Amino acid sequence: MKLESETAAPGEKPKFLGVREQRVTGFIVFLFIGLSVFLTKYLGLIPMPVLYGVFLYMGISSMKEIQLISRILLIFMPEKYQPDYVYLQHVSTNRVHLFTLIQLSCLALLWIIKSIKKISILFPIMVLALVGARKAMDYIFTRKELEYLDDVMPEVVKKEIEQRKNSEIDESVEVRLISMFDDVLN
Repeated sequence: MKLESETAAPGEKPKFLGVREQRVTGFIVFLFIGLSVFLTKYLGLIPMPVLYGVFLYMGISSMKEIQLISRILLIFMPEKYQPDYVYLQHVSTNRVHLFTLIQLSCLALLWIIKSIKKISILFPIMVLALVGARKAMDYIFTRKELEYLDDVMPEVVKKEIEQRKNSEIDESVEVRLISMFDDVLN
């Protein structure tokens, strides 16, 4: 249901135009979810390793879209082999690594608190304390750095927005140059 532009030039990637709305897929999905209540006897016949494999595959395949995972991989990658992420164009690599290490330490702290039975009751309070940790990052990083590092938008969307900004800037410069040349000629 994804609408893409028809490309005329060879090698040019099609551009995403939008999504054609339809209600059949959603209806069928929810119909099968509802019917699963009546099919529990048959669903119980599916071996657990099969279900574990499906969920493992879904989990691993969804991790490539998570910015934290891509930033962890950047720690082990030389700069010349790093992908062209939008945040790497605007934030230095050392600052990206610092942000990632702070996030990993917060995650490790939560994991430790959750794992120790005697203090696991503090887990909700520590999750709330992460709000304070994020606010403290305002003093470590600039607002611009945090806009790029702490964004919930997927990388694909950020790249397209960045390309649009650059093309708008190029167009505005072109319009100004044309008007300057018109002024000079007239």
